[in-house]
Amino acid sequence: MKDPIIQLTGLTKSYGKVTAVDKLDLSIYPGEIFGLLGPNGAGKTTSILMMLGLTEPTAGTAYVCGHNATRDPISVKRKVGYLPDNVGFYPEMTALENLCFIAQLNGLTATQARNCATEMLQIVGLEQEMRKKTGAFSRGMKQRLGLAEVLIKAPEVAILDEPTLGIDPKGVDEFLGLIKRLSKEHSLTVLLSSHHLHQVQRVCDRVGIFVGGKMLVEGSIENLAQNLQQQAGITTSITLTDSLDTITGVEEAIKTLPGFRKLNINGPTIELQADNDITAAAVRLLVNSGADIIAVSRNDFKLDEIYNTYFDNSITTPTAHEKSNGFFKRYQ
Repeated sequence: MKDPIIQLTGLTKSYGKVTAVDKLDLSIYPGEIFGLLGPNGAGKTTSILMMLGLTEPTAGTAYVCGHNATRDPISVKRKVGYLPDNVGFYPEMTALENLCFIAQLNGLTATQARNCATEMLQIVGLEQEMRKKTGAFSRGMKQRLGLAEVLIKAPEVAILDEPTLGIDPKGVDEFLGLIKRLSKEHSLTVLLSSHHLHQVQRVCDRVGIFVGGKMLVEGSIENLAQNLQQQAGITTSITLTDSLDTITGVEEAIKTLPGFRKLNINGPTIELQADNDITAAAVRLLVNSGADIIAVSRNDFKLDEIYNTYFDNSITTPTAHEKSNGFFKRYQ
């Protein structure tokens, strides 16, 4: 496996008695899209600022692209593009002028800057708007221009902090599709911070659930779902044309299936819970017993269920940071 391009070890940030980020350990690998998922006030932005060397950690280390973000923030900034949740441009300058200015700040000549800026505007789909003043841009257009600004320095890592905030649904779809395409085409590592579960689920290879300054769990959605299924068991719902009571002996036969935990019967619908997936065996048993099946479904955990499970478990012991941010008031 490749070495991590972002390596956080025991990363902690405290403000007096309030701990905003609490011993964060995280490894992100080259080329992947990682979703940092959590509610507002969870400490996501503070973590990002420490990765960029924009605020010093109270304890722990953040290595980005092989550089210590605290001791060598300039080297990190050369390799990382950052898109904050509210990107700003000079409103009286056009999109092209803004990007040319930024490109020249990054060391390009005027000619190189113009060529690069034009190319980036084409990549993010703003070539028709390049001569329009950014003061007239919509939120979605500004975020696209912000992505062009990130790309203009040819970064190894792009850190996007709530990039879809305030964008309409169509714009969100287009923006997320753009991020996924650019990550593949440019071998770009992306750290996407968001509190929108379905958006993270659409584009991220792995996710980390971050609440109250703590990383509760991280991994691929598939692995997180498997872990929960091992804990909670796999539930299968089967709907018949008639009640199970009309079939002699089948209820007892189902209870002998390997890993069986529980059987609930509600009219023509039966719900099985087991340690492993017994869906196929149960369906085969019912069919061989003469049952007519009209529907079968299994509880494959989605990201919202995974998030809610870990989130609900975490709120039993609030941190000082959560209390100071009115955490329970917002999420009860």
